[in-house]
Amino acid sequence: MNLTGADTVILYDLWWNPAVEEQAADRVHRMGQNNKVKVIKLVARGTVEEKMNELQEQKRDLIAEVVDLKANATATLTEEDIRQILMIE
Repeated sequence: MNLTGADTVILYDLWWNPAVEEQAADRVHRMGQNNKVKVIKLVARGTVEEKMNELQEQKRDLIAEVVDLKANATATLTEEDIRQILMIE
C-alpha cells in the first residue's frame, strides 16, 4: 500500500486513547507526501462516540498542561542548578 498517495484520513471508529488516532493520521504524513493532509473525524451528536471525543480532548489538554509545566520548570533552572543535578563541578 502506498500511503503517500493518500492525502485524506477519515476516522470513523474512535479509540479511548487519542494517540492511536494520531498515529493513524501520522501514517499519511510520510516522507514523500507532497499534499496537504486532511483528517476528518466522524462523530455523531448524542452518542458514546461524542463522549469519547470529549474525553480525548480532555486527555490532550491534560498532556499539554503537564508538558507545559515541565517546560516552564526547566526554563527556571540556572546553569548552577543543572551542574548540581548532573554533578558537574
